[in-house]
Amino acid sequence: MKLFYIGIIRNNTKGEGLELAAVKDVSGFSFFERSSVTQFMSFFADTVASRTNPGQRQSVQEGTTYTGHVYARTEGIAGVVITDQEYPVRVAYSLLNKVLDEYLVKFQVTPAFLSAATKPNEPQYALESLDDYIKRYQDPQQADTMLKVQQELDETKIVLHKTIESVLDRGEKLDSLVEKSGALSQTSKLFYSQAKKTNSCCLIV
Repeated sequence: MKLFYIGIIRNNTKGEGLELAAVKDVSGFSFFERSSVTQFMSFFADTVASRTNPGQRQSVQEGTTYTGHVYARTEGIAGVVITDQEYPVRVAYSLLNKVLDEYLVKFQVTPAFLSAATKPNEPQYALESLDDYIKRYQDPQQADTMLKVQQELDETKIVLHKTIESVLDRGEKLDSLVEKSGALSQTSKLFYSQAKKTNSCCLIV
């Protein structure tokens, strides 16, 4: 079981996701893949978070390897974790609850903050505890033991999608989103194209 990514995404009034804070574990990928995989994690998180309604939880599976778990809060931010498909759903969402609560306590989320077109420059918007969380929650059994004192998550409220295409708006194509994305380098776009052709390991193929 593996936890690859924890991120906090701002969902502004335009429905655009913007990564505010994130931590990634790409140690399982080759050196030459890590840069592209890191970019695609952020792209994936921004895409699914911006298409998750406030108050909604949903999990998006890709292929037989990865699952993105998303929880959009009514305050205008969403949490995303990317795991393998063996990772327990309850632990993933308990982690999201904890991270989002901590973020909202630490930072003031105002209408101006949510409607801004760009990411805040202030370095304090990073959540230092994410580094600790991605290490501690690599072992979900240990994390689950710590979480048993908390209220059980009602998993029936989680919407499960088999592919990222199922959360896109009607008429939207993933290939087009990748091509238009300013967050992805040309190298990463080529990596995506090649991975798709060979059906090899890529987070959103």
